[in-house]
Amino acid sequence: MAKRKGLSDTEISAFCEQLGFMIKAGISLQEGLMLLGEDTQTEEGKELTGQLLESVEAGGTLAYALRESGEFPSYMVNMVEIGETSGRLDQVLESLRIYYERNEAISRSVRSAVTYPLVMIAMMVAVVLIIIVEVMPVFQGVFQQLGSEVPPFVQSVINFGAAASRYSAVIIVIVAAIVIAIIVMRNTKKGRDVMTGLTEKIFRKTSASIASGRFASAMALMLGSGMDVDSALDMTMQVVESKRIKEKILEIKKHTDEGAGFAESIVKTGLFSGLYGKMIVVGFKTGTLDNVMERIASHYEDEANRRINSIVSAVEPTLVAIMSLIVGVILLSVMLPLMGVMSAIG
Repeated sequence: MAKRKGLSDTEISAFCEQLGFMIKAGISLQEGLMLLGEDTQTEEGKELTGQLLESVEAGGTLAYALRESGEFPSYMVNMVEIGETSGRLDQVLESLRIYYERNEAISRSVRSAVTYPLVMIAMMVAVVLIIIVEVMPVFQGVFQQLGSEVPPFVQSVINFGAAASRYSAVIIVIVAAIVIAIIVMRNTKKGRDVMTGLTEKIFRKTSASIASGRFASAMALMLGSGMDVDSALDMTMQVVESKRIKEKILEIKKHTDEGAGFAESIVKTGLFSGLYGKMIVVGFKTGTLDNVMERIASHYEDEANRRINSIVSAVEPTLVAIMSLIVGVILLSVMLPLMGVMSAIG
């Protein structure tokens, strides 16, 4: 269940689900952690649950144990602390399960949307390089045997292939450096902020749906845990990665400080508009704002998935068409002059 570099959203969701179920069934926190440790298959998982159990048995709270382990995100630790203080730990754990489950579903969709085009592009580059480096020199030899000059375009392609072959080691090092840089950026806060900003610019609408959905999901979790709106906004600002959402939260807080209501401030900033804005107004008046936020988060998740699927559906034929066009142009630039030479000889 555990990983020493921090738990994934899937692992956190499973942890919250299992522990929350046992607490709801009337099992004490200590017994629940003990059962989790017995059920865990990996040594790392047993070590982590044993560490949590030892801390709780020493008189510490679950939130303290989670924080001391260093394996759980501060957002989860803060929410567990609120759950313990309010006596709603089982409800908070269930809300956390849904939150991290939804986060993982969105992240998985994004990874799929990014991975597939990258694989297609890599295959396309590999095919083109094989043609340029291995196939084109053969045609060059044929032209020379026939006593004909190689067409200028073909010669430039062959020269490019020769250069790529000559500096292949340098190219590999550069590509490896780029990959390592991306991995390092993903593991640092500043790097993630840069990548998030780039993603938001490239896939504006899809990124906006994902960011709005995560904001709504976080607000639903905190409001459902009994937190007031101001505190919920403060904590949500700490966990969201989107710069646009952070700016919107600051605008909302500014409007509320000036005397405007929360629902009115959200509509005014444009964070949620139209139907969602009306739903929030009604939810705020009826005291069901957490349920409304949960529904909005679910709607945004569905919308993000639809947009991601449409991007993947559009990218596949586009990349195939580009690859076919490149390969076709290269082969035609060789075959047509070659056929002309063969006809003249005939």
